[in-house]
Amino acid sequence: MTYVSRVYIYILYVKFLKLDIPHKIYPKNRIRKIFKSTSFYKRSKIGKKKMNKGRKITGGKYHSLRKRKLFEKNRQARIVRLGKDKRKSIRTRGGNIKTIVLSAEIANIYNKKTHKSKKAKITNVLETPSNKFLARQNILVKGAIIETDAGRARVTNRPSQEGNVQAILIE
Repeated sequence: MTYVSRVYIYILYVKFLKLDIPHKIYPKNRIRKIFKSTSFYKRSKIGKKKMNKGRKITGGKYHSLRKRKLFEKNRQARIVRLGKDKRKSIRTRGGNIKTIVLSAEIANIYNKKTHKSKKAKITNVLETPSNKFLARQNILVKGAIIETDAGRARVTNRPSQEGNVQAILIE
């Protein structure tokens, strides 16, 4: 254990953990001089907020052991907008094909009272509980309240994952 690392641990105890440790081992002004002279102190700026920022205790970076495999990679975000119907087929894992919606104007509305469903044209996205900015941009997500020809409805499925928009009529 080097002198600088012992000083670093000592300062951690005193500054951040607020523990009482005798100053006989290293006087305070001696520690400050050592730490200000090292480039380590200037580079890392160690503090409470910076302790878990993906760096080693010495300030070095962690390097990944390997690249991501194909199934670990994220795809581009699919945003379902209100507009003319547009669908796309995507090859998924195992060679399966998934149909996704890119934009939609028709929703399958289920009425609880009559126990029947029918197609209705979506006119507007009123609100989205997850993010109010999505409603302003007319983006369809699960839980969004939409205005249709049949009345107000709540989207029950994830349109970006499935090939259609399903909703339940709200009284």
